[in-house]
Amino acid sequence: MRRIDFHLVAPIVLLTFALSSCATLKQEYGENPKAMLGGLMGAGAGAGIAALAGASPGVIVASAIGGALIGGFVGHKLDDRDKQMANQAAAQAFEKNTAGQPSVWNNPQSGNSGSITPTKTYQLASGQYCREYQQTITIGGEPQKSYGTACRQADGTWKIQS
Repeated sequence: MRRIDFHLVAPIVLLTFALSSCATLKQEYGENPKAMLGGLMGAGAGAGIAALAGASPGVIVASAIGGALIGGFVGHKLDDRDKQMANQAAAQAFEKNTAGQPSVWNNPQSGNSGSITPTKTYQLASGQYCREYQQTITIGGEPQKSYGTACRQADGTWKIQS
């Protein structure tokens, strides 16, 4: 009996999920591109974290689904000012904060808030600096947590990788 290498199959499964989740997210959130982008980024982050942790294929797919739901919800519920404040807090955290030091934001108009905390800084072989982070965004009193990595680009800005 031939054994299936799930490390080769997992990317195909994830791509299939990502493509099918576009239709689901479109039904759920309409023509809101930020919700759809949040869902896709959430799916990628959830699957990536589970895969890096050595999870089974079923757990990786479940993590992708959970990440898509959370990412779509957050992208749909944040207004433009919330997103601007969250981006400013992230830029501050990635550029100036030490590991464990959060940057927080609070929008009294929407009632939404959040924090982003760098947890680890490292340098790639190419010389590019990257920072792992934890983020919490509270919408309607419900905290939504996520994790990821951001890397400094050639122009000095930080780009979230996962």
